[in-house]
Amino acid sequence: MNNQITFLNPEFFWLFLLIPIAIGWFFWKRNQQSATLKMSSTAGFKNSESLLTKLKPCLYVFRIIALSSLIIALARPRTVDISNQTKTTKGIDIVIAIDVSGSMLAKDLKPNRMEALKRVAADFVEERPNDRVGLVLYASEAYTKTPVTSDKPIILEAIKGIKYDTVLQDGTGIGMGLATAVNRLKDSKAKSRVVILMTDGVNNAGFIEPETAADIAKQYGIKVYTIGLGTNGMAESPYAYAPNGGFLFKMQKVEIDEQLMKNIARKTDGTYFRATSNDKLAEIYNSINKLETTEIQELKFYDYDEKYRVFVLVAAFLLLLEVGLRNTVYRSFI
Repeated sequence: MNNQITFLNPEFFWLFLLIPIAIGWFFWKRNQQSATLKMSSTAGFKNSESLLTKLKPCLYVFRIIALSSLIIALARPRTVDISNQTKTTKGIDIVIAIDVSGSMLAKDLKPNRMEALKRVAADFVEERPNDRVGLVLYASEAYTKTPVTSDKPIILEAIKGIKYDTVLQDGTGIGMGLATAVNRLKDSKAKSRVVILMTDGVNNAGFIEPETAADIAKQYGIKVYTIGLGTNGMAESPYAYAPNGGFLFKMQKVEIDEQLMKNIARKTDGTYFRATSNDKLAEIYNSINKLETTEIQELKFYDYDEKYRVFVLVAAFLLLLEVGLRNTVYRSFI
């Protein structure tokens, strides 16, 4: 809601230029408005004016104020109450497919790949208030953690709860993750359907080939943005369990099937990105955010409350007061 005062006919304010002329005319003509009597001497008269005589110029002040009020009334002052209402005319349904295999605990991104991705994904969801988002997790198999929904708190809570566990057998089933994401979108009526597919490895598990999943996505008109996560070269990655139940880390070669990810993106009219740092990952999600824009229709409702009436009443009162006083109390001063 937004309240402000506007004037429908502001051009009438030019009439205020007449006010100084009217005041000057009054001072020039005021001595001619009273009768005069020439006398050889005024020594026998008191050299003082009555209170009524001193207040007589107030009649002209009333007239000037009344004229000013009429000018303001002609300008039509009014308050404007503006209500904004936005309506998404063409929304986008997005499914984020996240690799949750053990390699996602690698520390080339800080504090590790999984935590870095969770932060950026949460920011991405918050910046898509008018779209529906879903979440798919995959390792050797895949499952839908959150179906496509416009309830952002549910999505954000789901992203926050992502962690490596033994629910899914370790491995990287890129085809499984993509096929599950496509399955969540294939019946969507949104004007645009998008999968953001992220992995840090090569496809080595699952019974659906990534190329087959990409063909299905293309058949349904679903665009796939692919992200390869990991530095170029070596990264400190987990390779075994420690006696305390934690993980043992060592430097290992980062291996991502970039050609496969590029093929998936190209086949579905998407784009492939490589995230080698926290900042680069954030830039990638910002780029996708800009590429996939939602059309929003903004409706504005204007409620006008006219304020000119009070100025008309003030002008009428002052003019009647002047006429009344001039024809009663000040009648003898003519």
